[in-house]
Amino acid sequence: MRLALTQPTGKLGSATLTALLTHKLLPPTSLVLSTSSPPDSPNLSSYASQGITIHQANYNDPDSLTLAWTGCTHLFLVSSPSIALDFHDAPSGSGREKHHISAIRAAHKAGVRHIYYTSLAFGSNSKAGVMVAHNRTEAFLEEFTKPGGEGHGMSYTIIREGLYSESWPLYFGQYFEPGGEERSVVPLCGDGRISWTSIADLGLANALVLSSESGGYAGKTFYLSTRKSAAITLRELAGLVSEIRGRKVEVELVGQQEYERYCVQERGQDEGMAKWWSKSYLALEDGECEIDDGMLEELLASRGQKAKPFEETLREMLRKKE
Repeated sequence: MRLALTQPTGKLGSATLTALLTHKLLPPTSLVLSTSSPPDSPNLSSYASQGITIHQANYNDPDSLTLAWTGCTHLFLVSSPSIALDFHDAPSGSGREKHHISAIRAAHKAGVRHIYYTSLAFGSNSKAGVMVAHNRTEAFLEEFTKPGGEGHGMSYTIIREGLYSESWPLYFGQYFEPGGEERSVVPLCGDGRISWTSIADLGLANALVLSSESGGYAGKTFYLSTRKSAAITLRELAGLVSEIRGRKVEVELVGQQEYERYCVQERGQDEGMAKWWSKSYLALEDGECEIDDGMLEELLASRGQKAKPFEETLREMLRKKE
């Protein structure tokens, strides 16, 4: 196996790469990092010193991706961070899936045989704006790799990554500030249970999937997330935040338009972002983020580990900032 990884210095990519190396799941010489940063960047030097190949490439230059991935058999494709592409109800092919489709075609041209795509732990045909590009990419992968399709001979695995435990401030009150937040009431336009999952746990689980040679993940879509038994609502999160900080904060449910107005006029958010993000709460209301897939638990258990409780991450973040 020769494995290419995208966005190796991002949160998910970095956690996955760290787990691959720390647990010695794959030899460093079998890894190829594709990054928009120059290969000689200081933040990449430790990887280069271990014998990892580093190529500069980006989603807007398909030829650079093909060059970077030539000789690789597998690709860990982390979804594009360019969320602004999704704003204003981007038509199919114009959102972030534009980057993903370009990368998939480049990988096929480079001779990559299998792609692991990092989707997100919302539902299929989700109401969430953040999931639209993922659903479109998932559909493209299925169509692209089917017998007789453009990418015939290539296989894929779709990993719906659990909502990061560390991202709770984004979902809770639109960038709630763990330290120095003065709001006592947080307006939201929906609530539901979320199976929060730590980035480190996702990194290890991803690494175990990537290093598996069983082929058992080909053609599969699954969630890497804590189980629904550990899921909590944003209102319950407010109670935990109040307890840890010693200052009460409450959730106020408002209409979607009022929430969008609040984000734009009182939080200074871009209108396109506000309208795109508000749909996340419609998905929460439908229970899309209450996950019941045991894959994460099984993978972590194979290394004698258990998923990190969300409350532990929450306390660490709040106490660090106080």
